[in-house]
Amino acid sequence: MTLRAIAWDIDGTLVDSEPLHHRALVAVCAAYGLEIDPQDQSFVGVHIGHVWERLQPRFPVAVEERQWHEQIRAFYARHSDSLVPIRGAVETVKALAEAGVRQICVSNSDRAVVDVNLASLGIADIMLGSISLDDVPAGKPDPAPYRMAAEALELPPQNVLAVEDSETGMRSALAAGLKVALLGGNPTDSSARAHFCPVSLSEIPGLLAR
Repeated sequence: MTLRAIAWDIDGTLVDSEPLHHRALVAVCAAYGLEIDPQDQSFVGVHIGHVWERLQPRFPVAVEERQWHEQIRAFYARHSDSLVPIRGAVETVKALAEAGVRQICVSNSDRAVVDVNLASLGIADIMLGSISLDDVPAGKPDPAPYRMAAEALELPPQNVLAVEDSETGMRSALAAGLKVALLGGNPTDSSARAHFCPVSLSEIPGLLAR
């Protein structure tokens, strides 16, 4: 197995963004009269389009989806200083760059959120590029995002390592033919299908040497 590049997921893999995503959802919904319990985790990790489908019937006033979504994005951007990198994320990305490893980001978030996340991490210039939900016909678990990543890297998919923290992302990468490192390290049904199950990001450079 020759791994020559990394395709990074972002949310939950490089940056701990879920708390801010949830704060944005709670705040914007409250502005329209819909109270969501800040402790309600049922929307965590759910695609924003599916969140809208679940919430739309519950709004007490008329709400336009595009405006609602834009307000959530704007809240996220305004409070991006609260974003925290996953432990070892920035250091690992920089170490790989110094070693000459090509890297790209592959996210299920829209372009505006991807750009905010990469700016908050300070690694946008290191990446060969980034693929957002706006760039593909279908997001993860469809293979399109990771297929596009391999094409951008100009490498066969089997020579690219996708680093993911979710079943959805893992399925996307596997379907596209990439090797997968699923963060967590605990043996589960999902991790059994991943090629690697690192406990931390600091293990990623070592996987390329195998």
